Amino acid sequence: MNGAIPKVPTNIPGFDYVTAGGLPKARSTLVAGTAGSGKTILCCQFLANGVQEGESAVFVSFEEQASRIRENIRSFGWPVPEWEEQGRWAFVDAAPRVERSIEETGEFSLDALLARIQGAVARTGARRVAIDSIGALYPRFLDSDRIREELGRVIQMLTEMGITTLITAERRQEYGDVARYGIEEFVPDGVIILRNVLESEHRRRTLEILKMRGTTHHKGEFSFTIRADRGIVVVPLSSIDLDQPAPDRRISSGHPILDQLTGGGFFNTAIVLVAGPSGSGKSLAASHFTGSATPEERSLYLGFEESRLQILRNARGWGMNFEALEAEGSLLLYAHYPEAETLEDHLIHIKDQIDSFKPTRIVIDSLTALERIASERGFKAFVVALLAYIKGTGATALFTAASPGFGYEGMSITEAHISSLTDTIIALRVSGLETKLQRSLVVLKMRGSTQHHETRSFAITDSGMVIDPVEER
Repeated sequence: MNGAIPKVPTNIPGFDYVTAGGLPKARSTLVAGTAGSGKTILCCQFLANGVQEGESAVFVSFEEQASRIRENIRSFGWPVPEWEEQGRWAFVDAAPRVERSIEETGEFSLDALLARIQGAVARTGARRVAIDSIGALYPRFLDSDRIREELGRVIQMLTEMGITTLITAERRQEYGDVARYGIEEFVPDGVIILRNVLESEHRRRTLEILKMRGTTHHKGEFSFTIRADRGIVVVPLSSIDLDQPAPDRRISSGHPILDQLTGGGFFNTAIVLVAGPSGSGKSLAASHFTGSATPEERSLYLGFEESRLQILRNARGWGMNFEALEAEGSLLLYAHYPEAETLEDHLIHIKDQIDSFKPTRIVIDSLTALERIASERGFKAFVVALLAYIKGTGATALFTAASPGFGYEGMSITEAHISSLTDTIIALRVSGLETKLQRSLVVLKMRGSTQHHETRSFAITDSGMVIDPVEER
């Protein structure tokens, strides 16, 4: 918009989407969160990414010594000691200086700190500054108005110098007052809240932009994770745009009868859900879809219920040679135990696999296995983010999910979260458990196409799924 404040890209994955371009340039932003929520990491990542882009940075610490900060962030691969030697990064260890000034004068003043920050900025030519954490000042002094006034002086000085600044503050709880002492949020121009909420025995990290004066940003909470190899990664959930292409081209489901039932196969770029109870044939349907790729296609199979060797053995038992497909480079098989990581970490792994392999067909077997490691709210956020990303790649995806029923009655949480976002739903059923086991399927949903609505019986044999033929009309 006209007159909008320019922004500084942070290059933190997903963060610049949430902030609609980055942090307001030459302004201050407060980062508030409980202990361990990632405030210091966010600051260091903002500074480090700036240095990697050719800028310089200054880190002002009221709590930890510079040596501890260097040690804590070393695992992220940021060569801070090297940058310090090059004059591109400087630490200002503020806490001891402030305490000595108070003891000697009896008054609260940040004059000495202002001079040290000015010196560090001038020496490095920094355009980015992080101050961590102003909450360390408050327990020492009774005059909160005076502290606010002095902090305002620091921020005003940095603003006049054209510095983009991050300031951290502690919170007592995940929801409630923005910061511990109730006045921190009134000083800066923007406020970012980091949360690490315990929901249904599962932790979920989120980020929320509470305010950004004079500029726009996306509203709501956004999941994020902290990765040892890249720092904070934000998972934007509102990035699903309703402008994806809708090609008329079809691709095979992997079974000729199922192609007939769906009116000619799945639409290219469609999202397909195969739902049914345990033993109904969901993984088999996924294997048919995987193994039917043409020579021009590539399949990515993401398994979260069985090991890699089990998936290969099962495919062999149905007459499919997944090993040969892998050898020729048309299949990538990825198996991972759900409880090994958070949903956000799994999402990053999935995106990495898609980005590197560039598949035209994607299978996730199963969403239900991933559901058990998160709260309902966190799982829904994961599903939306995952589908949004896959839609943007142009691949056709098939998801499996456990379902107790055969329709929308008794729909599982997984189905409820994904059904409205899918283009095709195939429901599987198992009956006759007390006499003779019988399996059947029906196409519940097929956007943009005619479909057969009749229930078709099928059997699982050593050649895979054998579906009763479609009757001529």
